[in-house]
Amino acid sequence: MFIDEAKIRVKAGDGGNGCMAFRREKFVPRGGPSGGDGGRGGDIWMESSERHNTLVHFRFNPEYKAERGRHGEGAKKTGRDGEGIVLKVPVGTIVYDDDTGELVHDFSHPDERVVVARGGRGGRGNAQFATSTHQAPREHEEGHPGEERNFRLELKLLADVGLVGYPNVGKSTLISRISAARPKIADYPFTTLEPNLGVVLVGDAGKEVSFVVADIPGLIEGAHTGLGLGTQFLRHIERTRLLVHLVDVSDGSGRDDVVKDIDVIRGELASFGAGLESKPTLMVASKIDVANPEKLKKLKQWATRRKLKLYPISAVTGEGIEKLKFAMAEEVEKARKAVAHAHAEETRMSRSGA
Repeated sequence: MFIDEAKIRVKAGDGGNGCMAFRREKFVPRGGPSGGDGGRGGDIWMESSERHNTLVHFRFNPEYKAERGRHGEGAKKTGRDGEGIVLKVPVGTIVYDDDTGELVHDFSHPDERVVVARGGRGGRGNAQFATSTHQAPREHEEGHPGEERNFRLELKLLADVGLVGYPNVGKSTLISRISAARPKIADYPFTTLEPNLGVVLVGDAGKEVSFVVADIPGLIEGAHTGLGLGTQFLRHIERTRLLVHLVDVSDGSGRDDVVKDIDVIRGELASFGAGLESKPTLMVASKIDVANPEKLKKLKQWATRRKLKLYPISAVTGEGIEKLKFAMAEEVEKARKAVAHAHAEETRMSRSGA
């Protein structure tokens, strides 16, 4: 089950109470206060993990509570600290404070770990209050409460390439041809109800380029307002480096105007925001094994006018697949180098400024 949103409530452990005790032992003529401090409450951490790819474990278990610290004891014994909890989240998870809407953390890399709720400090025992003029204190503190917070978790897949287009244009079939992913494929709209990820390898041994492709469930007009599968999956292409826009040039779609299909999808990307419409895009004419010549001609003319390269493919026969794979790899490598250059430049500027 693919779950990409969840709300959880966490409660860090309370601190243990300080102890009030006095030392009374044989052969110890001067006893005095001996109450120990309470232990600290357990913290709650979140850690990104590549072994998780969904938030389903939070949907069915939305509350987490860390252990409280043990109370202090006599003989100045400090109570044991409470056990903390580490919550594993998929890479790509964004954590928001559900009460304020504030961004808490964006887990964009594996093995990131942050404290999301701190445990309470333990209370002081009466031994801490002893002074030269106050040698038998009876004061002691209760433990401090741990933080209690509500979070909203949102998962945005980390993929290099996002496949977009109307339902049933051949996105699932394409990803099954270029990777080991095996999505559900059927001849009806909205076959894909959750994003599918596949790893694509291009090139010879030693010079291979690998990238991750995400098959985004079909978009329709009004998707940015929630129609169809709506915004539920549009956010999963926010982090992609490249979009591959598939257009069905067969008669099986029931839609006659391929240019209108393109305008609708591009309009939905722009309306959603997040700069989706400005991402590098490869145009693909899908299902050319059963193409309507007029539709294919119209699509080629549209691409030529905009100086865009069009890749006609058939995911069924395999025609054009290799050429498209190499084009995707080339664009992904360009984007990666641009990001690396920008990061190096930013590092250089920060060092020179320092």
